Amino acid sequence: MNQITGTIGRWQGAGLMATTLLGTGVFILPQMTIAVAGSGALLGWLILTLAIIPVALVFGLLASRFPHAAGPAYFVEKAFGRTAGRTIGLIFLLVIPIGAPAAILMTFQFMDALVPLRGGWQLVAELVVVLVLLGLNIRGIQVSAKLQFGLTLAIVSVVAVLFAVSGLNSEQLASFNQASHPQVNTVMLAMGIGFWSFLGIEAMTHLASDFRRPDKDMLPAILMGTVLVGVIYLACTFLLLMVPSDKSGVAMISAFDYLVSGSFLQGYGASIIGVLGIASGLATVNVYAGSAARLLWSFSKEGILPQYFVVLNRHGVPFRALFAILGTMALVIVATFYSQHDLEKLIAWSNGVFVIIYLLAMLSAVKLLSKRYLPLILASCVFCIGIGVALADNMLYAILLVTIIAPFMWWQKTHLQRKHTIMPTPSSE
Repeated sequence: MNQITGTIGRWQGAGLMATTLLGTGVFILPQMTIAVAGSGALLGWLILTLAIIPVALVFGLLASRFPHAAGPAYFVEKAFGRTAGRTIGLIFLLVIPIGAPAAILMTFQFMDALVPLRGGWQLVAELVVVLVLLGLNIRGIQVSAKLQFGLTLAIVSVVAVLFAVSGLNSEQLASFNQASHPQVNTVMLAMGIGFWSFLGIEAMTHLASDFRRPDKDMLPAILMGTVLVGVIYLACTFLLLMVPSDKSGVAMISAFDYLVSGSFLQGYGASIIGVLGIASGLATVNVYAGSAARLLWSFSKEGILPQYFVVLNRHGVPFRALFAILGTMALVIVATFYSQHDLEKLIAWSNGVFVIIYLLAMLSAVKLLSKRYLPLILASCVFCIGIGVALADNMLYAILLVTIIAPFMWWQKTHLQRKHTIMPTPSSE
């Protein structure tokens, strides 16, 4: 086998998209945005959700028209040539083994609400998580798609139940309106924090070949998942603003217990929110592991990276590439544990890499899509540039990666061209 077979549909894709974006931040980011912007966090989430829709639409259009395991790297290559496309692909590959383990470490914040782990036991648990991700991916993305669709429904159900039992009345809403005096700078800061909840749209494009009908299902799946995530974050932020919560821990846990007090669910906040938070965080890492493995397989197939990774198993999964990605994650987790390094700065740097990936993908759409989509594309580019400006010094890591990798990709291309040129051709005699 040398081709990936499509196995997932529209609704499973929407579930993958939603859980990828919800990730580790589903019950944490609303609390963080409220801490910096107060009631203005709600306005920040609303603007952010509306602003990200053009980006999601452009990614969906590109993936549905040009389904390929290389995702944004393929779009950029078609628009601007091999050097640009392969540079984008390699910086994505280089950021995943760092960002994904950091996401696993962040996910274990929810573990403290269930079973606090310390020392070597936490390391063992984190490595077990890597094995679970291997098990989920080794039989194909359709297994993960079904599980993550169910997880999305569970999160939506919990948020809906909290709204139903909150009993928000006119007095609460009037009090909220009187306290709402958002400042522009704090709203922008909240948007900067919240933006990272929407990182993951580009990862879905790597899975376009796993859709049975990417031309029909890819765009609706990405759009439905993105809008649903925005609504969930808005709802969680609104609930936290309406009820008193514990600012020292995970606020959604105390909000849950407050809202369901007197019912049979009282006291189960840590269990329900903790389990959903852990599962959602792992779902994000799961999709990134799968998408990175497919990109590695694609580059191996094209001769950019060693041919060793080109083999697929009987389920159509690039298992050697998957082992390499997850193995690297495990090594980073072990190294982080023993060196006591803080990965928060590396996460901020990796965000800069994603800004470049997003921006180049949007620019490629100018050439690859119909001119009637130009206003949509321009709005997406403005959004990406704005986020890049907000990141400031954190963009230096991404710029450094591009500065190193782009010349190497150009050298590889010219070296191969020169090699083919001087290769002796068969005699016509």
